[in-house]
Amino acid sequence: MDQALLKHRPGYMRRLAFIAIALVGACVTPSIPIPPPDPSSMDFSISTPPDGPSTAVLTYPPDKNYEGGTAYLFDHDTGGGVFHLVNADFSVGPLALGAKVGDQIVFTIESTDQTVSRCVVLREGLQDPNTYCSF
Repeated sequence: MDQALLKHRPGYMRRLAFIAIALVGACVTPSIPIPPPDPSSMDFSISTPPDGPSTAVLTYPPDKNYEGGTAYLFDHDTGGGVFHLVNADFSVGPLALGAKVGDQIVFTIESTDQTVSRCVVLREGLQDPNTYCSF
């Protein structure tokens, strides 16, 4: 066997091990979690026509964390839901859902690698972050 292959400088294996660990560590570094939707920023406008079911329309202000995501609204009480891409300015809505005051509404944002949700008990206007769903 060639003697040159067997000879190496001191610390060579340590440097090689360090590089290998650094490369593996870079592959498993977790991403920073995106924040869940804030109920106090969820603005619902609810209309109840006399001849039909009520509709809740959500608008949510821009949040750069939701760039390229998909927004979902799900009425846990009725089983109905809708989804739409987050707007180009990173806001959501207007997004309409058949729902009435008191329904438990789950608002979800899905990005390429994370999904976050918040549930609110539906009321007119901005939602109460201290009122929790019961399911």
